[in-house]
Amino acid sequence: MSYELFISLRYLRAKRKQTFISVISFISIAGVTLGVAALILVLAVMTGFTDGVRQQILGNVPHVLMQKFGEGIDNPQELVAAAKSLPEVISATPFVSKEGMLLSQGNVSAVNIKGIGPGHKIFGQALLSIDERPVDELFFDADAERPGIIIGIDTATSIGVAVGDSINVIPPMFTITPFGMIPKMKPFRVIGIFEKQSSLVDSFYAYIPLPVAQKFFDFEGVVSGIELEVERFDLAPQVAAALSNEFKFPYVIRPWQSIYGSFLSALKLEKLGLFIVLGIIVLVAAFNIATTLIMVVMDKSRDIAILRAMGANARSIMKIFVLEGFIIGTLGTLFGTASGVLLAHYADGIIKWLEQTFGLRIFDQAVYGMEHFPSEIVVADVVAVMIMAMVISLLATIYPAWRASRMDPAEALRYD
Repeated sequence: MSYELFISLRYLRAKRKQTFISVISFISIAGVTLGVAALILVLAVMTGFTDGVRQQILGNVPHVLMQKFGEGIDNPQELVAAAKSLPEVISATPFVSKEGMLLSQGNVSAVNIKGIGPGHKIFGQALLSIDERPVDELFFDADAERPGIIIGIDTATSIGVAVGDSINVIPPMFTITPFGMIPKMKPFRVIGIFEKQSSLVDSFYAYIPLPVAQKFFDFEGVVSGIELEVERFDLAPQVAAALSNEFKFPYVIRPWQSIYGSFLSALKLEKLGLFIVLGIIVLVAAFNIATTLIMVVMDKSRDIAILRAMGANARSIMKIFVLEGFIIGTLGTLFGTASGVLLAHYADGIIKWLEQTFGLRIFDQAVYGMEHFPSEIVVADVVAVMIMAMVISLLATIYPAWRASRMDPAEALRYD
């Protein structure tokens, strides 16, 4: 152990007459600890919220959407084959989409009616069905008296229908008769009701078989678009670019980022803003470190003069106080990192305990569409916070250490 480090450790353990300096050192460590812990916790929560929202979006919308500008796609099989030829694509399903109204028992609900085929992601969800038969088998039963329809639980509640009930679908299309224009209408049977925590998107959809939708909406042989699902959500832009090179305008091929990317970008910007704001807490704690070192330098002026008289150079004196500030910053950073990681890891349990103990409603799952309080620890974020805290702590030691190294031994000992 070098003598500079030895002296730095001795200065941190103040004598009885110098208890005030020891208290200030403890406050400096506590300040860095709180700042680092708060920063890690908030970044983990923001990351969890961002990922939760992204999963909600990707659970309801395609990773890549293929459409044709101003009209439907009359060659869907060609586009499906081209999409499936890419190794990143898991599925490619054509669909027909049109706005409409659901009517039952005098209740009306506006929805987006979507005609889908086998393999659509809706069949991978938990659905309330009519009987023990698979929902997709009931859905595509061509011999059924009435075609099947799948709706969300919010829609079913608003119009008062249950599984097995009959419902009328009214698209924005009219039939001209001798008595005038009559809205087109077709009865369907509710064969499935889905419920998801995230009803932000799915509440506005009702699903019917693709062949029925094409005939009902006068889309014979034409589809509104093709939905693609890829292996990883971050591969969507790459897949969209590859297909865009093959299918030029009027085809419009967009990844999910171009549809909802601005919303996620806003969340990332908010995360950056919180990082900057909470980083100021660490900066304030660094001022405490500088204050502590200035007080130590003033109190140890006689010791500094003796060390200089014994042959210690200015660089060694500066090193002593830089090491002291470094130790304070390191302890605060380590304690803060451990506290922040633990709080972030057990955030959901802590929130639930607070809600049960004090009867509060801190996190409403129905509002946010998430089963658990979101908190995801990212190693890169933790490392970035640690580096930032250490750098700020080191910068705070420079001026006090430099002043100590510039102290004149004769002046320090003259009045001692």
